[in-house]
Amino acid sequence: MPQNARDIKRRITSFKKTAQITKAMEMVAAAKLRRVQEAVQLSKPYLAKMTEMLADIAESARWIKHPLLAQRPVKKTGYLVISSDRGLTGPYNSQVIRQALMEFRKKDKSTYTIYAVGRKGRDFFRRQGYPIGGEITGLPDSPTYGSVRPLAEQIVEAYANQEFDELYLVYNEFVNAVTQTPVIKKVLPLSGVTNGEKRKSPQYLFEPGPEAVFERLLPRYAETLVYQAVLDAKASEHGASMTAMGNATEAASEMIDDLTLVLNRARQAAITTQIVEIVGGAEALK
Repeated sequence: MPQNARDIKRRITSFKKTAQITKAMEMVAAAKLRRVQEAVQLSKPYLAKMTEMLADIAESARWIKHPLLAQRPVKKTGYLVISSDRGLTGPYNSQVIRQALMEFRKKDKSTYTIYAVGRKGRDFFRRQGYPIGGEITGLPDSPTYGSVRPLAEQIVEAYANQEFDELYLVYNEFVNAVTQTPVIKKVLPLSGVTNGEKRKSPQYLFEPGPEAVFERLLPRYAETLVYQAVLDAKASEHGASMTAMGNATEAASEMIDDLTLVLNRARQAAITTQIVEIVGGAEALK
């Protein structure tokens, strides 16, 4: 068989191995996605109950004030940009970085600070000289509240100390395994806790008092909102990885089919050449 046919067989073998790897990675990403979606569903009742309690406290004690609720003139803005630690996720990282850059280019670098989740975003903004106020990398595939809390506490404390005057989350919102939409959401100052709507009379007895409970719960509420965004972004990351690996598997399969066709043609050409040589030799012997 000619040399080019042997090369084609080697390439087919290589693509088959690649397809096996990408298929396995697709299945792993699908399993990770299911676990994160379960975590999102489990955290929703907690957040809903906390919101209800805070609203009840605010309704019963309208005189309560808190730095996380304070509206003040915006001199500096904080951005929490959530990316991944690894690649092989299709456009997941590029689209969230692009979304963040669209915001940053409207402002001077002295008027905002970046809090980065994930190595891809952190490394990009660090190389470009953007101001990074905090970071967290190496999050597990199914982040726990404890893994996110250190950065969330840092952000909430910085806002309470007036290091910046508003906070936006920039991340990929999970729609489904195929679609992840980059979004920018305002988190601080908090809204929706004291919205002025009439509610039923509170059903809780607070000890040591509503002000102390409110003071303790409100930062935790803000941290939970950050945690929810990280979970949503992780679901998007696994969905993007699953889609990218699925596309890679399909591409490898198409290459295998194309190369197999080329190999069959090469074999046919070699056989035809041999037949012609045999017939030619037989004719020469007559």
